[in-house]
Amino acid sequence: MTFILNHWPLAFISAAMIAAAVIDGWKLKVPNWLTFPLVLSGWALGLLHNFGLLEATGAGGIGASLAGTALGFALLFPVYAIGGMGAGDVKMQMGFGAWIGAFYGLSAPEGQPAALGIIFWAFCLAVVIGGVLALAMIALRGQYRRNLSNTREIVSDLFTASGVGDVADRAARRKPRMHLLPYGIPLCLGFVSYLIYLHGA
Repeated sequence: MTFILNHWPLAFISAAMIAAAVIDGWKLKVPNWLTFPLVLSGWALGLLHNFGLLEATGAGGIGASLAGTALGFALLFPVYAIGGMGAGDVKMQMGFGAWIGAFYGLSAPEGQPAALGIIFWAFCLAVVIGGVLALAMIALRGQYRRNLSNTREIVSDLFTASGVGDVADRAARRKPRMHLLPYGIPLCLGFVSYLIYLHGA
């Protein structure tokens, strides 16, 4: 944790992820006024590194920042495309990718982490946390048959729908009767927890 606090880009992106999670939990939406500046400022940091400025704030240039953004997008876009989450969650992860790319870079000394691996494994941890939170929500509400029915419909849609757009339309129609998990929360927990894991408590 000390490492994160002593390196302001990591402290900044962690604080931004926490803010996004709080807003998502409150309003079920991560706003553009937070996500777009997050992505653009991550690119700006990478660009400054390319010009030899603020070198103490990271090892990645604009290329690494763009690659981190692209990976963040690619990991969540399939779920977004079928209506499984909102665009704000995707942009939130893109912002994380932009800053992680600018800080860590695409290559790192032996034994040190590189940006794309961090983004991928932080995302995997977020998926696990999201699954645990979803199961806890189901257990607390006790609506097992309803949730099982929704799950069957979702799986059926993947095989019977005419295309991605049809899957998304069906998900939108089903949305009002589902209990939603603000996915910014598990994303935040996965991202921040993985950074803490990397650099120790």
